[in-house]
Amino acid sequence: MLYERWQRIARDNQNLTALTDFSTDRRWTFAELAATADSISPNAAPVQFPQGAGAGFILDVLKAWRSGAVVCPLESSQSVPVIAHLPEGIVHLKTTSATTGAAQLVTFTAEQLATDAENIVQTMGLRQDWPNLGVISLAHSYGFSNLVTPLLLHGIPLALVNSPLPEALRRAAALVSDATLPAVPAMWRVWHEAGAIPENIRLAISAGAPLPLPLEEAVFQKSGLKIHNFYGATECGGIAYDLSSTPRTDAACVGAPMKNVNLSVNGEGCLEVRGAAVGQSYSPEPSSNLEAGCYRTADLVELKDGAVFLRGRASDQINVAGRKVSPETIERVLLKHPLVRECLVFGAPSPEAERSEIVVACVAANTGGDSETLKQFLLAQLPAWQVPREWRFMESLAPNQRGKLSRAEWRVKLGFAAPG
Repeated sequence: MLYERWQRIARDNQNLTALTDFSTDRRWTFAELAATADSISPNAAPVQFPQGAGAGFILDVLKAWRSGAVVCPLESSQSVPVIAHLPEGIVHLKTTSATTGAAQLVTFTAEQLATDAENIVQTMGLRQDWPNLGVISLAHSYGFSNLVTPLLLHGIPLALVNSPLPEALRRAAALVSDATLPAVPAMWRVWHEAGAIPENIRLAISAGAPLPLPLEEAVFQKSGLKIHNFYGATECGGIAYDLSSTPRTDAACVGAPMKNVNLSVNGEGCLEVRGAAVGQSYSPEPSSNLEAGCYRTADLVELKDGAVFLRGRASDQINVAGRKVSPETIERVLLKHPLVRECLVFGAPSPEAERSEIVVACVAANTGGDSETLKQFLLAQLPAWQVPREWRFMESLAPNQRGKLSRAEWRVKLGFAAPG
């Protein structure tokens, strides 16, 4: 199904530029890309593992589709997982973003993969005359669904920048007319501070981590460019998207449900996602959180006025002497202070009381670190028990390879938890 659809796309758009790889200064029309893919000797392996950031990744996907192999994209640093058995009809595997232990695989049929691409193209309004600039990982769910499948299944051209550095982005953007730029908040911050956001970006997208309101507002005020927040998950693809033309006023709002995606809240207050793009199951260990077209997330949400508001994660809630608070509640207030560029809040075991936690705040500040100033700022807006007891200041909070700030990883990195 997938390769046949690609062949139709290639025939219908044969003379248009399909793929540009700025690292090698090579371009392919749709006809040339199809001919190149057809000329590659097939691989007999039942599961194939595209890696890297160049055109070879795209060709490896097409080679796997042509031979009927299952595609399992991997980051360059990822080792090849051991796959003992897959159910009939599975064509795609995504690795979860587990921070401890072996990552689970999420299985997808061709219909599920194609539906997510359809939902994204329809909801975001991706266009052939606005090629995607590829700076995010092609292997991650976000990049595969926003860059790879729109190219191969919808004819949305892709220009691979291969580096998120400001100068690389400037050079690449100068070689196209109008463009779409999907990225993560950390990239948008660097580009904004470097004055490197190209003027010909017509559609700006941010996903992978919460988009801070001050950053969204600053970019809009400086360049008039609205960054659209995108919320999704490995298990189900796109969930919600902010279609508004002006900056949000509530950081908890992540947008309205994607087209053809049905959302509800279960008895625990967590979001449930239903639709034809929801993955089949986990492998090798199935879970009731993902079955029968429903993904039960750990995200605490409120559905209000046609929009989705994130209220934290059930697993991240901090237990302070029997009272629970979501770290996002504290982070949203901290990010309002002009001193704070980035922040991450998590719970750590209390030295005084068993089964209780203290609140820890990691802050990347604009001009050094001043915990007393930030404490007083929080006390004016939050109950005293929610104010962090431990503070760690640093130059930056580096996201992991998936563009996320992982509480679990930073908890270990700062010595508040043991590795593994």
